[in-house]
Amino acid sequence: MLTSKLPDLIQTKADADEFSGVVALWQADEPIYQQAFGLAHRGFGIANTLDTRFRLASIGKMFTAVATLQLIAQHKFTLDTPIHNLLALSQTSIPANVTIFHLLTMSSGIADWFEESATWEADWAALCREQPLYLLRQNADYLPLFSQKAPNFGAGERYQYNNAGYILLGLAIEAATGLDYFEAIRQHVFAPAGMAGADFIALDAIAPNLAEGYVAENGGWRKNVYSTTSSAAADGGAVASAVDLQRFSVGLRNGRFLSPHLTQAMLTPKILQDSEPMRGYFWHYGFGNEFVFSQQNQLLRWGHTGEEDGASCRLYHYPDQALDVVILGNQSWCAGALGWQIHDLILAQK
Repeated sequence: MLTSKLPDLIQTKADADEFSGVVALWQADEPIYQQAFGLAHRGFGIANTLDTRFRLASIGKMFTAVATLQLIAQHKFTLDTPIHNLLALSQTSIPANVTIFHLLTMSSGIADWFEESATWEADWAALCREQPLYLLRQNADYLPLFSQKAPNFGAGERYQYNNAGYILLGLAIEAATGLDYFEAIRQHVFAPAGMAGADFIALDAIAPNLAEGYVAENGGWRKNVYSTTSSAAADGGAVASAVDLQRFSVGLRNGRFLSPHLTQAMLTPKILQDSEPMRGYFWHYGFGNEFVFSQQNQLLRWGHTGEEDGASCRLYHYPDQALDVVILGNQSWCAGALGWQIHDLILAQK
């Protein structure tokens, strides 16, 4: 049984300081495994619990995508609307033919506010020296980091992971709703799903039941306050508990946010990420949603990952098994390997 193998697997990682956080699984929307590991606050020895909230990093792109599709349902714009029609971008290098569809599917080709390359660690360190991350508080604060850069390729040519596109979507949400992005998501995503613990909390804010983020360094640990963006944005950074994320999955699947047509659109892949398989699977991207297919073209799971210094998270739904998997970690890079081990256990049950 899957759940009988998880405690020893995860505890071994926790004992080796390879995981700190919460792992929770639901089948047919009923909890089948929930356990917390490690410390939410290392300084005071405060343990993580099932109620602990964690920073989600890029899982938040799913919230931005839902809010964007809600505005399409309200006829504020369409998938084919150029982003220039919604935002004052005429003095930027963002091409006039980049549409909402391109931004949602990461096929816009625009430059990112941080380009993830083979030298990303050195590049990120350089950005942190040049750009005070604590000044990035609103979506508009990111525009100077990418809006004048030349595009990487033409709109619609191919997929390339891109955070800046979601920043633009966040600005479009603000323009269409008259709300700031954070309040729009609170009202139109978190509230309908019953995500009581979900919010946007800066690293320098004080809030209950919130895990600190940690980065391994020189055989010990340091806080992530100087090495990731202080506040959230439309490309990620919300906080939530494991049950909050499962409620989001339920809300998405059950049409709590969107019409049946747009729900199906959110749960349908739109673009192939790479023509070659990775880890033996083919990967597709949709509207803030990543899909993993077998080499026999069977959909195995959908969801999103989240990675930044001090945060490592996964939200996966396995449709054939009616299974939700939530992994929330408060140390760097701790969810990935664990997520794959759980994935292998799930598929081995078939």
